[in-house]
Amino acid sequence: MRRVLNDGQWATVEPYCLGKSSDPGQTGRDPRLFVEAVLCIVRTGAQWRELPEEFGKWNSVFRRFRRWVNADVFYNMFRVLAADADLEYAVVPSR
Repeated sequence: MRRVLNDGQWATVEPYCLGKSSDPGQTGRDPRLFVEAVLCIVRTGAQWRELPEEFGKWNSVFRRFRRWVNADVFYNMFRVLAADADLEYAVVPSR
């Protein structure tokens, strides 16, 4: 699979992920793959039901996406990545 985030970009956003092994409660399965799934949706404009199977069940990915949105995870991640011209399509407008 072709990744959107290179290792340096991933290292920058990984601390913002929910469900890390250091977090209390349930840990998320492969947060990098999940973030790549979200970027796939952003990049292609596809509907969630059209998410390629390599990312997992679309509904599970969508439910996780909603949890992260409600926790402002993506706002914080994309704010940090805003300086990276390769990801300018994914930058969230300022609040």
